[in-house]
Amino acid sequence: MKKRSKRYKKLKESSKKDSPKNFSEALALVKKNSNTKFEESIDASVRLNVAKSKQEINLRSVVSLPFGTKKKIKVAVICEENKIEDSKKSGADIVGSDDLIEKINNGYLSFDKLVSTPSMMAKIGKLGKVLGPKGLMPNPKLGTVTTDVKKTVNEIKSGQVEIKNDKDGNVGFSFGKMKQSNEQLEKNFNAVFEVILKEKPNNIKGNFIISSYVTSTMGPSYKFKAKGAN
Repeated sequence: MKKRSKRYKKLKESSKKDSPKNFSEALALVKKNSNTKFEESIDASVRLNVAKSKQEINLRSVVSLPFGTKKKIKVAVICEENKIEDSKKSGADIVGSDDLIEKINNGYLSFDKLVSTPSMMAKIGKLGKVLGPKGLMPNPKLGTVTTDVKKTVNEIKSGQVEIKNDKDGNVGFSFGKMKQSNEQLEKNFNAVFEVILKEKPNNIKGNFIISSYVTSTMGPSYKFKAKGAN
């Protein structure tokens, strides 16, 4: 069982009397109760009503946040030998070809996102067991298999969020940092939430969203009723 700090326990106890009615109120409470020595990320979790759907819900997409996440994302690129120099100019942190594939195969995973050109995917296939469990395998649906490396790297670094649900219908994502304004954070959250709502199957007549929570890296979570969830 995870041991909680005295700081967290105190915050959790004081938050019991708080009952935010909407996202704005919940976000204000998250910010109010942030007292760490570092700038926390702000996260949300949404639970989808998969039980009422007769079809499998497989949500997996990327969303470009209007104001970014303000996180430093380390991007690696695998491309053909003759494209290495151009890829280095894309802003990627790591660029390689067969050498990088071999390095990853030996356990090197010091990056947050991996981008590949289409022709290199056949060679990257053998890395499935290494990259798959970490969620790092390049995927055309997520835009990480591309011929336009510069554009993709720029989009990832400027603030892209990957969203996907687990088998129980839970979706979790970060959408900003504590120092961003409430307005910026709300617009970031809404950008992701709109994508989630579009995934509602036609056969669900009731609520698609069972619950929504917002929290910070080291703070308590607050439940709120998300706009447009019903």
